[in-house]
Amino acid sequence: MKVEFRHITRRFNKDSAEEVKALDAVDLHIPSHQFLTVIGANGSGKSTLLNILSGTLMPESGNLFIDDKDVTGKKEYEISRVVARVFQNPLLGTAPGLTVLENFRLAALRSKPKLFKTGMNQQFKAHVHEKVVSLGLGLESKLNQEAGTLSGGQRQALSLLMATMDQPGILLLDEPAAALDPRSSEVIMKLAEKIIREYRLTAIMVTHSMKDAIRYGDRLICMKEGRILKDIQQSEEKMKLQPGDLYTWFDM
Repeated sequence: MKVEFRHITRRFNKDSAEEVKALDAVDLHIPSHQFLTVIGANGSGKSTLLNILSGTLMPESGNLFIDDKDVTGKKEYEISRVVARVFQNPLLGTAPGLTVLENFRLAALRSKPKLFKTGMNQQFKAHVHEKVVSLGLGLESKLNQEAGTLSGGQRQALSLLMATMDQPGILLLDEPAAALDPRSSEVIMKLAEKIIREYRLTAIMVTHSMKDAIRYGDRLICMKEGRILKDIQQSEEKMKLQPGDLYTWFDM
């Protein structure tokens, strides 16, 4: 699915001394199946970009298009069928008091009509088992274990899988590995890339890791004060960058 921001503006504390222009007439076209990485200092507009696309925030002006359809003003629940999101905190993606299987049942109901029922039958269990096996983390033996007993990395891996169960088309990654230890972080980043490529998703990842920004994704943009400061669209050019190069952009 392709995404297009057309002249989108969003301000906070409008008409006050504390007014912040989080997005300043942003124009951004993301082709289908592209993996876009977004960097920028705090307050540059990165999270606002994701919040507009997920329906969490409404733009003040401008239009948002998904596959050439104007979805400006659509609520989060209306857009969740095509847009999935994984947050920085691994505890947000799973319900700790429910088993892994029960968490997958909730995920299966996320984009379904209100009266739709998904039972815990053998077919569903087999489907979840197959999906979890694909992670390669040995979690298939923990399907009846409460999610709260798993490590942060394990829960984030399950969050990634649950977010993409229905192949939403667009995946938003909001610093998915920032709260994890280095080893778990690398596992999650590799897993995210695998899922994005395998399901041919359009993906947008916000990160503060300059190393990950260079290593992952097809395209890199740097935001500053609500605008796109840099846009590196060639993966070959992106891979030649060094973390120090990216930090200098923040001071431009």
